Amino acid sequence: MPTEKTIFGRTDLSVSRLGFGAAPVGLLGTPQDEIDAVVALLLDHGVNFFDTAACYAGSEVALGKALQGHRDDAVLVTKCGHRLDSDAHDHAEFSPELIATSIDRSLERLGTDHLDVVLLHTCDFDTLKKGDALGALVKAREQGKTRFVGFSGDNEPVAWAAAHPEVAVVEMSVNIVDQHNIDVALPVCRKHDVGVIAKRPVANACWKPRDKQPGMYKDYSSNYTARLKAMGVTPGQLGYSGHVEVEWPEIALKFTLAQAGVHTAICGTTSPDHTEMNLQAVAKNPLREQVVATLRDAFKQARQASGEAWPGLT
Repeated sequence: MPTEKTIFGRTDLSVSRLGFGAAPVGLLGTPQDEIDAVVALLLDHGVNFFDTAACYAGSEVALGKALQGHRDDAVLVTKCGHRLDSDAHDHAEFSPELIATSIDRSLERLGTDHLDVVLLHTCDFDTLKKGDALGALVKAREQGKTRFVGFSGDNEPVAWAAAHPEVAVVEMSVNIVDQHNIDVALPVCRKHDVGVIAKRPVANACWKPRDKQPGMYKDYSSNYTARLKAMGVTPGQLGYSGHVEVEWPEIALKFTLAQAGVHTAICGTTSPDHTEMNLQAVAKNPLREQVVATLRDAFKQARQASGEAWPGLT
């Protein structure tokens, strides 16, 4: 069954509700043939949304190779702004010069003459509001190097960005244990018809023991694991059979996609088996409203009891 698609905010892009996040592709050193297999599987099921970044070592090159011959089938997103260890220049982070150089490099690495979306990659709030970095993206759009521009981040900065007239797309954390953006940013996105990419929809598999987490996820999962424990919710309590390893990923992904204003949820996996699970999850009926409400309430109560803000994790 082809993956469901939706119109991406006020852009003219039609995007799959399930997307592919390519951070693990580079950061875990995945062999190219394994990447090719996952991307081919996604394309076969109608998934057309692919997200990467200049600072995900090797990810752009690997994704570009995997999509060779399929550029017209893909909505291609990258992010920029950070200095890389390999940079042979002295441009400051998020400077117009660095952003221009980064976009040109991304085009070369991805093997394309244009990008569909380029996002500022989680710059600090002051830099975002100053406008020079965003202005560099607008210039790249005017030059035909990207169709749309936006911001990747969380909390008040992403809410601010969503209200900016030049921002057509934002990316933020939205999942069962990372719900701050649901209240702070998604209402702004809906008001301005901004395309929303939800990152970490399966919450870095925070139900797993930390010693079973890949290295790149250990730091993120520690906060998420603590939050899930504080929430005190299990699949069994949500009406499922209690098979944690199978049911939590489905519940988590469908919870993210149930949030009004989220257009696509990017899952970062290099496993064909996990890819199949994600495809099957989005093909099923949406998460029951009562389950969504229970998870929302559990988060709010646990956050209040903790005495902490539990902001979106960047």
